Amino acid sequence: MSDPLMQARARIIAVSNQKGGVGKTTTTINLAAALVAEGRRVLIVDLDPQGNASTGLGLMPEDRELTAYDVLLEDAPIQEAIYATEIDGLYLVPSTVDLSSADIELMSNEKRSYLLHDALRSSEAAGQFDFVLIDCPPSLNLLTVNAMVSADSVLVPLQSEFFALEGLSQLMLTIREIRTTANERLRIEGVVLTMFDRRNNLSQQVEQDARDNLGDLVFDTIIPRNVRVSEAPSFAMPVLQYDPTSTGARAYRDLAVELLAKTNVPA
Repeated sequence: MSDPLMQARARIIAVSNQKGGVGKTTTTINLAAALVAEGRRVLIVDLDPQGNASTGLGLMPEDRELTAYDVLLEDAPIQEAIYATEIDGLYLVPSTVDLSSADIELMSNEKRSYLLHDALRSSEAAGQFDFVLIDCPPSLNLLTVNAMVSADSVLVPLQSEFFALEGLSQLMLTIREIRTTANERLRIEGVVLTMFDRRNNLSQQVEQDARDNLGDLVFDTIIPRNVRVSEAPSFAMPVLQYDPTSTGARAYRDLAVELLAKTNVPA
């Protein structure tokens, strides 16, 4: 049987950085919304036990009947865990705190690293999307490994602060190991500088260091520190809906356009 994801040209991107507070979930939500604004259909898979991507898109915990936990650990078909959001074209597989025990529960499963991969590729529903964005937890655990084994590429949000590049080497080693052992097509989609303050010399130094060390892997688009981006999740919507004229919304639209140019995923 042919792969429904391949039929639909879906590109699967794991949004990952084991360091917390770098704008990972914010980037997942807002990049997804910006891709939808460019005419693509997008599925977010929330693999973070904190469930912030789910809450940030308006799906409250009591409304999450089936979640990523059920897909990975209870063999629930992923199409039954896909929820429509308030944004036409944007869908979500939610998460709850139940997922925090997944690492322990998965250890005895010999296919523990391939569960999300198999769930996505066995699902006709997944073939309806152009992009699947996986919001990873802030750690290099089995959930993150599942995301990378499933993915075509990894997108890395990098906060513009001191020690920003610390930890990236471990992430790169993990990507290299997964490419060698489980997913030879995996590559780095790019690094996105987030929470950038052009008035701050430190932000500019972090940008220079990132571009010197990572070269073309760093996206041209930079996500600024913007109060509207920070406020939007409390209203359970992406910044593109909360304040489409804000600098943050414009930046995420630019990032989506740049990503589309790199991935060549047609409308």
